[in-house]
Amino acid sequence: MSTIWRFGDDARRASAAAWVVRLEAGDLAEPEAVAFDAWLCASSDNAAAFDAALATSHVYAASAAPAARALAERRPAQRPVGRRAIVAVGAVAAAAAVAVIVAPQLAGPAATETYSTGNGQRRTVRLADGSTIDLNAGTRLSVTLGRDARRVTLDEGQAVFDVIHDERRPFVIAAGDRTVTDVGTRFDVRRRDGKLSVTVAHGAVEVRPAEGAAGPAYRLHPGQRLDHVEGGAGSQVAAVEAEDVLGWRFGRLVYRGQPLSEVVADLNQQFPSPIRIEDPALAAAPISGVLILDDQDAVIRRLALLVPISAVRSDAGVVLRRDGAPGGR
Repeated sequence: MSTIWRFGDDARRASAAAWVVRLEAGDLAEPEAVAFDAWLCASSDNAAAFDAALATSHVYAASAAPAARALAERRPAQRPVGRRAIVAVGAVAAAAAVAVIVAPQLAGPAATETYSTGNGQRRTVRLADGSTIDLNAGTRLSVTLGRDARRVTLDEGQAVFDVIHDERRPFVIAAGDRTVTDVGTRFDVRRRDGKLSVTVAHGAVEVRPAEGAAGPAYRLHPGQRLDHVEGGAGSQVAAVEAEDVLGWRFGRLVYRGQPLSEVVADLNQQFPSPIRIEDPALAAAPISGVLILDDQDAVIRRLALLVPISAVRSDAGVVLRRDGAPGGR
């Protein structure tokens, strides 16, 4: 695919649709992956157009699925009709198709439901109030829909919340020593290894200290991200491209200067073979770029285009070394 692009809206949408079709084929070569990364990073409008095209594809797939099942039931001797999974989700998500779960209706005492995902899995939960939660890999949370409040406890992991606002029943997420309260919005909450991040895509959220914890309260608006270390009194708020942060829902991880150690921690949630870094200085190296989640070896090859590393495989997993270090390849 050509890497020369026109910048009009129609051309941008056409380019985004073309990339979705190309990624759908499932055999993206490394030069094309680099070209896709360059196009996606060239403009936030490109990323937004790609997400819109991918979302349209998902809607099409969802609407086509019932007809395909009905056809398969009427004609059992023939192969069921289906469409190929988009490689942006790839083998990782193919092993864990998105499930839609409807919570019980609010009759009688409020019940608590627990949802979790394993390595390489993602899951969508649709609540009885119409809100949805997209769980990333390695996530565990519980939901209680009461008459006066809706409460979520995020034990570990990452999730995107698309909340139906109800002033009479606030939607509150407990995440370590902070609480996150919806003010009618879509937002991402990540809690791993004692670190909390909250990113707002639409609307607003309030982040406050949990009972007994110290620190100020914050109201976040679209394009803002709060980072907090549990046990600390302070938090940092910065401007971000929210759709980059939420890109994991579509099988792509976007980094803007994050350390390699954070990238590896994310990848270890997606693949069964663990990755580790030998050199602390290498672990701190900043990474900027986009990684498409398909095959682990292919992801590591693309990562090597962003930082000079070599990968060594063993029965214990994958070791990343600075390119040229002894034992690297």
